[in-house]
Amino acid sequence: MSPIRINKYLSLCGVTSRRGAERLIKEQRVALNAETVTVLGTMIDPENDVVKVDGTEVKPVLRKVYLAMNKPRMTMTTLHDPFRRRTVLHHLKRLEHRVYPVGRLDYDVEGLLLLTNDGDLAFRLTHPRYKVTKVYEAMVQGKFSAEGVKLSKAGIKLEDGAIGRAEVSILGFVRDQSRIRLVLTEGRKREVKQLCKKVGHPVERLCRVEFGDIQLKGLKSGQWRYLTSGEVTRLQERVGLT
Repeated sequence: MSPIRINKYLSLCGVTSRRGAERLIKEQRVALNAETVTVLGTMIDPENDVVKVDGTEVKPVLRKVYLAMNKPRMTMTTLHDPFRRRTVLHHLKRLEHRVYPVGRLDYDVEGLLLLTNDGDLAFRLTHPRYKVTKVYEAMVQGKFSAEGVKLSKAGIKLEDGAIGRAEVSILGFVRDQSRIRLVLTEGRKREVKQLCKKVGHPVERLCRVEFGDIQLKGLKSGQWRYLTSGEVTRLQERVGLT
């Protein structure tokens, strides 16, 4: 194997995504040949170098694993939380393989979360360039209007300066709240909450129901299942890996 960047190597080892690897390096949890890694673009020789995360040596995975989980509310998407809040790892105790989340769901957001040790697929599924659809259902404050639907589709400036967009369908009204369905293709940080707040309808409760063509149905809160080979293939085709 030719020299590669350490963040890609960590994703091949099933430790985390490439973006997650950058966080680990910034937190000084990664060592190369007993020296703490401080440079994000560090190159390594996979054949001869020894890479450790939190003191444990890591190597490329032999078997790739793909899961779908119904993440409960008030659960961290990360595998480790310094404040000792419950994480998704609590629901993976029966799993023999180490996996990590594909993207994130906020602490108070529930629904479909994909997990894997396939770094290349995870990277592409979360990269805006591949425009993988994510579908959410939300309860929001107020009566969501046709104008709000129009503004969401046209695009709204987010906190980081990017433009967020969503296809919004109004599913119904409950007292002074609206139930809506949103389809996004980029999935920027807190994008749904920002979009809804910008059009005057802050989110009360949020659930992701689809990721790509993987659906949440059939999974109770906290449950997980392996993706079928067909589901994995469709995800790979979506992002050009087949």
